Amino acid sequence: MKTFLLKMEPVIWLLFGQGILIGTMLLTPWILVLYLLMPFGLIDPEALSYERAYRLATSSLLGLPIGKLVLGAVAILPLWKGAHHVRSLMVDFGGGERDAIVGTTLYLIALFGSGAAVMGLVGI
Repeated sequence: MKTFLLKMEPVIWLLFGQGILIGTMLLTPWILVLYLLMPFGLIDPEALSYERAYRLATSSLLGLPIGKLVLGAVAILPLWKGAHHVRSLMVDFGGGERDAIVGTTLYLIALFGSGAAVMGLVGI
């Protein structure tokens, strides 16, 4: 299993890097809007209504479901980032001998979470 994880390392690093990008570029402004701008009255709460969010989630561009792709990226990529961070933390704290089982478990959790997110997005 350790050799499989080593072979998958470039793919995992790609997902990890994109998770950092999503976390920095999209989630941080989202927190700014929800917890600072809306309470101070700088953004109308109607801007985040269910109907508007649904239209955004189901929007498409040239036949591509852009809204679903963005929502999928926001839901899926941070899972892989978190799994890789926890795996690295376990190795740093002396868990190198358990890396194969810990890495496999964490990446399976991220994989099943990704599958659940995709299933939810298909249902939209």
